[in-house]
Amino acid sequence: MASLTIRNLDDAVVEPLKARAEANKRSLEAELREVLTNVARQGNAFDLRVLAERIAAMTPERPQTDSAVLLRRDRRR
Repeated sequence: MASLTIRNLDDAVVEPLKARAEANKRSLEAELREVLTNVARQGNAFDLRVLAERIAAMTPERPQTDSAVLLRRDRRR
């Protein structure tokens, strides 16, 4: 397993993380391990295709329509 050291982290970043760790009854180290693990598993959250797939998964009963189809329909009006 790897070890990381993060230096010069602003207190405004650390304090909410400490509060989050306390709320989850974990040490700061355990909380950061959880946060980093979740981020790594999610992949690039800014990838729009991944984001669209995540949104579609939240509403599986609703059919998803390609936005290009919707734009074409709208232009024909």
